[in-house]
Amino acid sequence: MPSDARACAYAVVRRVFEQGAYADRALPAESGRLDRRDRALAKHLAYGTIQRKLTLDALIATLAERPPRRLDRPVLAALRLGLYELLYSDGAPDRAVVADSVQLAKDAGRGDRGASGARGGVGRHNGPGPHGLVNAVLRRATREGRALLDALDDTTPGQAAIKHSHPPWLASLWWEELGAERARALMAADNEPGELALRANTLVTDARALARALARPDPAHGTAAVRTHGDPLVPEALVLDDPFDAHGSPLWREGAFLAQSRAAMLVARLLAPRAGERVLDLCAAPGGKSTHLAALMDGSGELLAVEHNRARAGALARTARRLHAGNVRIELADATLPHRDGPVFDRVLVDPPCSGLGTLQARPDLRWRRQPEQLRQLAQTQNKILTAGSQAVRPGGLLVYSTCTISAIENERQIAAFLDANPGFGLDDLRAELPALSNPRAPDTVLTVPDRDHTAGFFIARLRREE
Repeated sequence: MPSDARACAYAVVRRVFEQGAYADRALPAESGRLDRRDRALAKHLAYGTIQRKLTLDALIATLAERPPRRLDRPVLAALRLGLYELLYSDGAPDRAVVADSVQLAKDAGRGDRGASGARGGVGRHNGPGPHGLVNAVLRRATREGRALLDALDDTTPGQAAIKHSHPPWLASLWWEELGAERARALMAADNEPGELALRANTLVTDARALARALARPDPAHGTAAVRTHGDPLVPEALVLDDPFDAHGSPLWREGAFLAQSRAAMLVARLLAPRAGERVLDLCAAPGGKSTHLAALMDGSGELLAVEHNRARAGALARTARRLHAGNVRIELADATLPHRDGPVFDRVLVDPPCSGLGTLQARPDLRWRRQPEQLRQLAQTQNKILTAGSQAVRPGGLLVYSTCTISAIENERQIAAFLDANPGFGLDDLRAELPALSNPRAPDTVLTVPDRDHTAGFFIARLRREE
């Protein structure tokens, strides 16, 4: 029998590529019976295989001597998973990886024979049978795979797309907007594990006390090794060294922390709300930034969190309750429309839907879901929300626009177009506050990038309405 972790990872890979499932939803559905160690291994194998799909397919085409599209779905999934573990993951003997991959393809092939047999490419008239092909290709990979991988080049955007497993259109976009060196580094970083960061909820505790509490022995959920805490830019941030069952911790239930990237924490820090103020947060769910703002306000004043989707608003309400953010008031409304209260808010956060291209470390399948035309469509919605948010800022008030993407049409060009159309707003120069995070394409703004800053990719601009 294949190992439980490999069987789980195989099921997740198939659900993502064959059924369009989201990896972060498929994994919990498939790993419910696994212990903590096997669940971590399954996540590593599944997420890595999904991220490296384009690279793996290029190697499979050479090793199998046929295009991956000609392979039956169970075979292709087994080859991707097995090849990923052989070339990118240490620990298991090659023979165990090959044997389990063969067995996974054999078992799945029995169930898929009627549905996928018409796809061809591995039948008895085209070489070995399904499991025989997996065995032959992976055994060849143990001899030749490393050399083939090392021979991949990234001189051009097209070559970099294959070597670093990104859609060719995205490699070309970053090549043009960021330059070749940064584009290569960014794509390489996207395939590495992202940071595991927690925000200490200062309505309950602080970073130092939370770090001590996380380090206490917990037989049920384990301890969390804290690498850093008290980041100068975000004092409430903790970065953990090892995987941690956050939702299983009693500290989570007590509202002591929220899992959130340090880049996302910077957004609330730069809006810098004060106790007693009126603050508007547009597109507020799932509530990470809303509850951070509430904590920075010491739980006083009013934070109006606007969300259009009723289910997401419900999740936001539960998060606010868990984190003891009693000054958060939730409103179901369309963020693209001007707020009925008019320009009465001291500070407004516009954190609109975006392409998420700064979060590819944590969302392995997102790179394969995005298409270039979606960026243009999102930019139109972002402009409407930014315009609506600006109309709610009182004279002399502040507006922060943020996205978790690295895309000029959603970021720098968005702000430039807004300022051209709204001369009553000026752009704050954030270089004095965050010189190391200055955006080379728009120096007054902030751009975090995973390769340099070891956190998610975020764009942040702060605008001030004239008195």
